[in-house]
Amino acid sequence: MEALGLFAALLSSALGGTAIVATRYLAGTLDPLTIGAVRFGGGFAILMLLALRERERWPSRADWPGAAGLGLLFFGLFPVLFNTALIFTTAARGALALSTLPLLTMLAAAALRVEPLSLRKTLGVLVAMAGVALALGTSLTAAPPGAWRGDLIMVAAALCMALYSVWSRPFIGRSAPVPFAAFGMGVGAACLLTISAAKGGITALSGLNGPQWLAATYLAIVCGALIFFLWAFALGRTTPTLVAISVAVNPVTAALLAVPLLGEPISANLIGGLIGVVAGIAIASRSGTRPTSSQSG
Repeated sequence: MEALGLFAALLSSALGGTAIVATRYLAGTLDPLTIGAVRFGGGFAILMLLALRERERWPSRADWPGAAGLGLLFFGLFPVLFNTALIFTTAARGALALSTLPLLTMLAAAALRVEPLSLRKTLGVLVAMAGVALALGTSLTAAPPGAWRGDLIMVAAALCMALYSVWSRPFIGRSAPVPFAAFGMGVGAACLLTISAAKGGITALSGLNGPQWLAATYLAIVCGALIFFLWAFALGRTTPTLVAISVAVNPVTAALLAVPLLGEPISANLIGGLIGVVAGIAIASRSGTRPTSSQSG
């Protein structure tokens, strides 16, 4: 069960590496709010259809306030911070900043007494983060002026994701992954759509060309519905830290995709970084730590 959850998290993060590319592609045409509205509005529609078809258990009325708050945190505030960060910094630096997620998740889970710290888990997180830094090493030297602002904003986005990962597990346990993800995504998407429409961002969609529409559709289907279904599925089956450490795969996947798509060579840094990420995940996943009883409520 835990291995299946870790696999789902790894697949979610591997696909997540493409979200950075698609977001950067649309950033010159759409504002961060509108990009988030497109991604999660479309994702919500798909997850809603799946949830209604499968007739799975939705969050209970008592869980609505908490599930809605988590939806606003993850599908409202997170995408705004994520998209804004990529305006100020590069994709490589943004990916490295986002790779702080497992460390933030581990610390938040320990502080909230959801998941105790362990030496092996801490070592695994640090090794995986070092692997990310090594893989992106050559891409980190070039940065626009003031890139540190984007880096800090991305760390704030990672913190939102960390808190969501820690707090959402008991809610998923009382419902099911698809309805829970759809519920939160619907709340966040409604908020983003409302603000974007008020600011005139939705009207900018009429100016998208064919490739940009393809990117927007990809964001909705893969980066909206599929990725976050897999993330919720993983959180229901393994610990928050093990789910979060899978994010280290995200930038490495993006770098590997650049080899066939952009003709970039495979560097020693990339190979070494990949080895480091795999080693870190292997170390952390062998910790044998189970969630504490506080997760059940």
